Amino acid sequence: MLNTFASRVSAGWRSWAGHIPSQCAVCHAWPAQRICNACSARFAPPQPRCRTCALPLPGSVQQCGACLRQPPPLDCCMAAVDYGYPWAHAIAQFKFQGDPGWASALAALLHRTPQATQALAAADWVLPIPLSRQRLQERGFNQALLLARQLAPDKSSAALLLRLQHTRAQSRLTRTQRLHNLDDAFAVEPLQLAHLQGKKIVLVDDVMTTGATLHTAALALRQAGAQHITAMVVARTAH
Repeated sequence: MLNTFASRVSAGWRSWAGHIPSQCAVCHAWPAQRICNACSARFAPPQPRCRTCALPLPGSVQQCGACLRQPPPLDCCMAAVDYGYPWAHAIAQFKFQGDPGWASALAALLHRTPQATQALAAADWVLPIPLSRQRLQERGFNQALLLARQLAPDKSSAALLLRLQHTRAQSRLTRTQRLHNLDDAFAVEPLQLAHLQGKKIVLVDDVMTTGATLHTAALALRQAGAQHITAMVVARTAH
């Protein structure tokens, strides 16, 4: 009996200890943080981006042609980094390999993004993209909610924006398929509508690819009366 208990404690300790950063995940130096300052400076330099979709742009351009032709339902969009080395691997560990310890380090990247601190300070609510019940059971946590709580613990809520449908994984779909895949996927909790009327919202997710998920969620918030919506993501893909 004691041996069984001891083995369980030992296994639990190893699992928990595995999520404590003992060295930088990129260069393997020995700081007391997931990503050392040198790697953050090297792999997450400030970059001019389209103000409404966060695609990289030349420094003198504020908005890309696609957003000018068809304005998205976002007033602003921010991304900390491009989706590539080393961030793609970090997000995969965070999202798919049960390592919520990444939330603090990735939220710190967002805090350093130009204008992010001001947007968070001005927001009335910082809302995560919700997961379906099935997806939440698979992962054990909503990575967007962990990020939102790191960014603004007093303003984050998982009770306002709801996911109504379990949909196919967006990563395997085209943009058109992604939009149809998310039809009626999001809604605002009916009893909470008053909390969104005329409010400024920061909508948080880990990765933005085509923007379909963020746009669909933003439309639901618009219909509920949100006045201003900023999307904030850790990583932005190139397309």
